[in-house]
Amino acid sequence: MLPGVAKMAEAVAELLERAARRDAPLEELRALRLAVQAVPPADLRAHLSDDHLRALFALLSTNDREQVSACVSVLERLLQALGPAWVIQNLGAELQKGLFHPDDSVKILSISQVGRIVENSDAITEILNSPELLRQIINCIGEEKIAVAKEAIKSLSRIAQTQDGLEALFVSSLLSDLKNVMATNDVVRYRVYELIVEISSVSTDSLNYCVNSGLISELIGELTGEDVLVRATCIEMVTSLAHTPHGRQYLAQQGIIDKISNIIVGAESDPFSGFYLPGFVKFFGNLAVVDSPQQICERYPIFVEKVFEMAESHDPTMIGVAVDTLGILGSNVEGKQVLEKTRSRFQSLLNRIGHQARNAPTELRLRCLDAISSLLYLPPEQQTEDLLRMTESWFLSLSSQPLELFRSISTQPFPDLHCGALRVFTAIANQPWAQKLMLNTPGFVEYIVDRSVEPDKASKDAKYELVKALANSKTIAEIFGNQYYLRLRAYLHEGPYYVKAVSTTAVEGAE
Repeated sequence: MLPGVAKMAEAVAELLERAARRDAPLEELRALRLAVQAVPPADLRAHLSDDHLRALFALLSTNDREQVSACVSVLERLLQALGPAWVIQNLGAELQKGLFHPDDSVKILSISQVGRIVENSDAITEILNSPELLRQIINCIGEEKIAVAKEAIKSLSRIAQTQDGLEALFVSSLLSDLKNVMATNDVVRYRVYELIVEISSVSTDSLNYCVNSGLISELIGELTGEDVLVRATCIEMVTSLAHTPHGRQYLAQQGIIDKISNIIVGAESDPFSGFYLPGFVKFFGNLAVVDSPQQICERYPIFVEKVFEMAESHDPTMIGVAVDTLGILGSNVEGKQVLEKTRSRFQSLLNRIGHQARNAPTELRLRCLDAISSLLYLPPEQQTEDLLRMTESWFLSLSSQPLELFRSISTQPFPDLHCGALRVFTAIANQPWAQKLMLNTPGFVEYIVDRSVEPDKASKDAKYELVKALANSKTIAEIFGNQYYLRLRAYLHEGPYYVKAVSTTAVEGAE
């Protein structure tokens, strides 16, 4: 330990001793807060005893908010220096008491310590043998402050990572506590669903525990019920469940995917479908990517039809969701081929997307640019003649002069749009037809290697990615020619933030 650090550690020890005598004035707690931040946690360990820490926890029993805040800061730092097993064995009662504290920061301190403890295989048993502690963490899901609830969900999710944890939560009286806290209000009920989906996503075993608890069935019941606002919330959670293979298998086996498809079919006659339809369409978009786009689109043709309808509508919300979904669907080759099968309908839709990229409000323009990048990108190993012809025809469908369209967007003084347009160029940069188009467009290659047009870090990074994609392409030297190819390689070698040195000569007598 360095001499300065050793001195500070001794000062911390002295301040802790005073705190332990319960007569520490606020000034000393402030000094202690500063002192513990200056000493690495490992160097504090030798100076700590359970008496010191219990005394600090005891000082939380006050209505003085500044004292509570100082104690919480000190405890957060000191507890980092101690092993999780030691904390639960020596301070378990203090942590449990902290869960009942009126100040949210104390609750968060206690719950986050439990989260630390349950990640330790030696310490988790102590937590699982403390049902009262677990019960109070479950009750914290119902707290008004979202930060407290989130910390509780995080800790319970960690507890459920083990078999014993699953047993404790779902095969004991704690399940009743979980169901009781759900009855607090709608918001809290959704928090519990969020926890259940998080636990279910871990493994098939975890999912089975959640299914047997009856809570997954309740979630699905609300998803397919009549309340349109509840549907909109629940579909997001069911979409998370569908991100895992075992989750998708469960949803398919229970006929839930078919039910979601039928709700989309019935949405035609529902005047309130605008509330939930975007989420339902996103569900299928995500499903198509993690599963097989072709199989999903063939089995649920209403999905593709609805995406096209939404993209062709005049509602910016619907257009945004449709564009996002097309970008997700077309992010792999199988999805691109599904879209290509719709022929002229998709070509005319691309023209609309190109129009929106130029004329819509900024947020929708960005979403269009991201979707276009996703649709047009082809990895080098998948660049067959047919697929290259397809991406070229898609690009040309976007506008009468698509390269000029995106260049004009990239010269606008809005960094997000500027970078979005550069990402479109980067998506097509490794395709020979695009390289020829760039070369044959007057001034375009000069624009690519001109560093002066990039005003900020994000723009410089985006331009560098474009240069990298071009310079690393196998066809670039042949198409661009040696002079431009070497300029790209030099740009790549110099890095994204290179600034050319300008030499100045002092002239005698000059002012």
